[in-house]
Amino acid sequence: MKKFLFISLVLMVCLQGYSQKQEADSEELENRNGFKYIRLNFTADSIKGLAFKKDFFEKPGIPAKLYSIADPGLSSIGEVAVRGVRIKTYQNLVYEIEVITDKDPRLMRGMEKALGKPSYSVRTNVYSWRSKSVTLSFAPQGNHELRLLYRSYPVFKLMAEQTGKTIDEVSDDF
Repeated sequence: MKKFLFISLVLMVCLQGYSQKQEADSEELENRNGFKYIRLNFTADSIKGLAFKKDFFEKPGIPAKLYSIADPGLSSIGEVAVRGVRIKTYQNLVYEIEVITDKDPRLMRGMEKALGKPSYSVRTNVYSWRSKSVTLSFAPQGNHELRLLYRSYPVFKLMAEQTGKTIDEVSDDF
C-alpha cells in the first residue's frame, strides 16, 4: 500500500510539472501574439511596408483583405531567410499572418526552445502551438519552403458573431 501511495505521489508531481511547463509555453505564444512587430488583433494601418493585394471572402458573407509586406526588418529569422509575409484582415484587424521561409531545421529548434514542444498531426503533417487566443502552425510548403501561420481566435469569433447577425437580419426580412 505504501508503495502504491509513493508511486501515485511521484506520478502526480510529474504530471503537475508537465502541465505547468505547457501553460508557460502557451503564455509565451500569447505574449508574442504575432510575428516580430506584426501583432494579431491590431490594426493593419500600424504595419510598415504594407501593400494591398486583393479583397476576398473568408467565408460566405465575411469580407476580408489580403496584404503583403515588404520590409527589410522581416527579411530573416536569425540566419533563416524569409521569402514572404502576408496578412489577412477583417474590419482592418489582423487575424492571420503567413510567413514563408527557407526550409531550415534551425527554425524548428529555435521555435521549440522559445515555445516548447508542439503538437503534431500525422494526417496533415503540421506542427502546432496553441494558446487562449493564438495558434501557430508550422508546416512544409513544397520542397524548399516552410509555412508559419499565426491565427487569432478573437477575430474569428467576431467574424462568427457578424455572420450570425447577418443571417438574423436576412431571416427577419422574411
